[in-house]
Amino acid sequence: MVIRELEGAIESILFALGESVELERIAGAVDHDEETVRNVLRNMMTKYEEEDRGIHIIEMDGAFQLCTKPEMYEYLIKVAHIPKKHVLTDVLLETLSIVAYKQPITRIEIEKIRGVSCDHAVSKLVEYGLIQEVGRMDAPGRPMMFGTTEEFLRYFNYESLDDLPILNQETIDDFKAEVEQELGFELSEKESDTGFEELFGEYDESDEIPDDPEIEGQMEATDWGTEESDDIE
Repeated sequence: MVIRELEGAIESILFALGESVELERIAGAVDHDEETVRNVLRNMMTKYEEEDRGIHIIEMDGAFQLCTKPEMYEYLIKVAHIPKKHVLTDVLLETLSIVAYKQPITRIEIEKIRGVSCDHAVSKLVEYGLIQEVGRMDAPGRPMMFGTTEEFLRYFNYESLDDLPILNQETIDDFKAEVEQELGFELSEKESDTGFEELFGEYDESDEIPDDPEIEGQMEATDWGTEESDDIE
């Protein structure tokens, strides 16, 4: 099978399924080894970008998906009448960050870190498909544990959770300030350490990566549409 034919076969598989497809499945379908298929896929990804196509291929945890480029969304909703994407408030972003870095994690553990109730925030993130139930903790009451989804990787353009940026001290301090503002009083040193150091670990300047983008900046830069968000208490 020549390269052009192989690319056509891979493209047809991704288009027809309309969801992410594991590399192993693609390789089996086109009867080639995984390394060859991965190289072809990445060449296709580069070609789509260079040609400024309306579609692109994304990679997530060893799976690939053919998607419409985010900047084309406004054209699509004029034809398909797809609802506007949900807007993530600061509360939702903070809750999602905790789940992303500490998963699997229970609702009670999230609330311990944030210092406020998170029932509504967790429910909304599940509704938006960004987090999901991933099992139950082996503890009294067997509380439900949550983790991020493939949709989370897709929306934030991560290939895997390994791509999550390392948070620096300034970002951690910002999170602390926001929680204090919600609570209406300043957290004591003990209360502050209990939550945020449990989430991020004891800060060490050697952990910083020069010019590494902060998660808050990356998340806020994501286009979540213009629909008004639900009020979060």
